[in-house]
Amino acid sequence: MTDHIVNPLDAEMTDAARYPTLTEHGRRLIDFMREHPHAPIFRNESGNRLTAADVDRVRAFEREVATTDVGWNPAGVPEWLDAFVDRCFETTPFYRRYGARPRDFREIPTVSRADLGRDIAQFVPDDIAIDRLINFQTSGTTGHPLLIASLPIVAASYLAFHKRAMRRVGIELTYGRGQVGVVLVGFQKKCFTYVSVTPTLDESGLAKINLHLDDWRNPDDRSKYLDALAPEVYSGDPLAFAELATLKTRWRPRALLSTSMALRPALRQALEERFGCPVLDIYSLNETGPVAVFDSRAGGHVLLQPRMFVEILDRDGRVLPAGKRGEITLTGGFNPCLPLLRYRTGDYAALRHGASELVLVDLEGRPPVRFRTMLGEWLNNIDVTHALKRFPLTQFTLHQAARGDLVFRFSGSRGDDEAVRGALLSLFGPAQPLATEPDARFDDKVVQYTSDIAEAML
Repeated sequence: MTDHIVNPLDAEMTDAARYPTLTEHGRRLIDFMREHPHAPIFRNESGNRLTAADVDRVRAFEREVATTDVGWNPAGVPEWLDAFVDRCFETTPFYRRYGARPRDFREIPTVSRADLGRDIAQFVPDDIAIDRLINFQTSGTTGHPLLIASLPIVAASYLAFHKRAMRRVGIELTYGRGQVGVVLVGFQKKCFTYVSVTPTLDESGLAKINLHLDDWRNPDDRSKYLDALAPEVYSGDPLAFAELATLKTRWRPRALLSTSMALRPALRQALEERFGCPVLDIYSLNETGPVAVFDSRAGGHVLLQPRMFVEILDRDGRVLPAGKRGEITLTGGFNPCLPLLRYRTGDYAALRHGASELVLVDLEGRPPVRFRTMLGEWLNNIDVTHALKRFPLTQFTLHQAARGDLVFRFSGSRGDDEAVRGALLSLFGPAQPLATEPDARFDDKVVQYTSDIAEAML
């Protein structure tokens, strides 16, 4: 359950290329979602791009994820790690430049978001078939948006981990042909929106919609359209779910999957009461996909990926003992286009080895932040990311003081300082008090969006 393929080239493709295995049943469902009288203004076209062979591979992967334990000896590494590291050093340009592989895994240098941002092509193995390669841009809350290399089966494989997460609360997906399985909701000024089908769920429907009023002909259409779709699951971030909760929808989904940003316990409880279903807080990164899901019984976020090794490091890159809090550092993953070796996420937690599973305790992920304009309108932090997308910024932070003043610090503008300032004022309004600090210096990872306004943090 992810934005299947977010690629501007999709606008130049045919439906036959977007949906290689589409049947007449799937076509009717896509037409229903697109042409419903209360449908939003869909801004884009996208599709699963899965061939019949791809569908078989994804289903096999789902079975593997469902039946494989996640874990390793507290004093060691998982059994698959050595072969994975060897492959990285043999096939991936970035790691190959290290030279000979160190005997001790902990001697391999760490990598960061900045490394990925400089040249993502260096992380794509030599043997990846480029004819099916796709890419999409992240809109995360730290650093400049990343370009991520991927394949159609990668986006489709997210579902394996979401299914694993939902099984923890007793949910098995049942929707299929003729039904809408998932609606991904956003709440942004600009949002990639489309409809598609999921072949591994017998062509159940998938819609990516934006709850912002600019994407609708009538404000009441939002509730009417969602009730007409009657999805089994909603997926989105806390900001989108907070808006969803204000709508007068009657439909009750089986689960809400919250991703991308930290979900506050109070908001999770309020959402569960509003929709009468479990709300799963999934720790997920665009670089890695779903990493862990919160389980109060486990006391933290339980790891989801059988082939993802987690280390907890201090500031100097030293491995911390079990139970000590530090930076989450990841090795492995299921995206063959982006094998990660000791990737420092910039997020923090302690790792606890439980009786049967591994748990990230006291996880501090990316918090959702909204900003208030001088007119009292709230803006999603992702709207700021989109407004600055055209500028080659290497890093930036935006802070709002309690009285509403903004402070924007940034680096890498290449002489576009006034244009950057203009883009922010176009978003917030010309009367917005705004102090800018070009050529600012940052640590490798920054907390990008912050605010002193109490209501800014959901």
